[in-house]
Amino acid sequence: MSIKRNIESITAELRPGCRLIAVSKTHPPELIKEAYAAGQRVFGENKVQEMVAKYEVLPKDIEWHLIGHLQTNKVKYIAPWVSLIHSVDSSKLAEEIDKQGKKVGRVIPCLLQVYIAKEETKFGFDKEELLDFIKNFKLTNIRIEGLMGMASLTDDTDQIRREFKMLHDLFVEIGNLKELSMGMSSDYKIAMEEGSTMVRIGTAIFGKR
Repeated sequence: MSIKRNIESITAELRPGCRLIAVSKTHPPELIKEAYAAGQRVFGENKVQEMVAKYEVLPKDIEWHLIGHLQTNKVKYIAPWVSLIHSVDSSKLAEEIDKQGKKVGRVIPCLLQVYIAKEETKFGFDKEELLDFIKNFKLTNIRIEGLMGMASLTDDTDQIRREFKMLHDLFVEIGNLKELSMGMSSDYKIAMEEGSTMVRIGTAIFGKR
């Protein structure tokens, strides 16, 4: 398995306007260095503690994206340098990011996570909550750049496509948003067809954990 080859082959498939987020969670810094040497600069992590440890030992021109569920008490550890938080799933979390952003003098870019899957285990706003949150949005140190969603873990590609399409329709309905983060190793091609601007790929780059 060559990380460089995997990155090149996925990058060649990316549609115009779609970026690759290399999901490096659970993988050691050595493998991230290999991806970095292949030209990859954007990495996604699930856990704050792991992301902080890697941030400290890896090149500072890496864009770190927090893609996993974020607890409010962990925001302060990444507020000074995180490039994008994909998983803002409640107004309480948004308020905490805003508070920590004020403390470090940053406007923190974020995506709002929308619940699109047919699974109880996923986090996120439903459509009504999302539209209400955006309508009443007054925070100054958090910038909403777009939406993120995870499709159901299923072999039914029609269902996956429906879920991604639903998220894209919402993205268009809201307007004035830049990023639509959807698609992982198993379904990123469908996500791109449905308008994704960011695909979060781990296994297809680094192999199985």
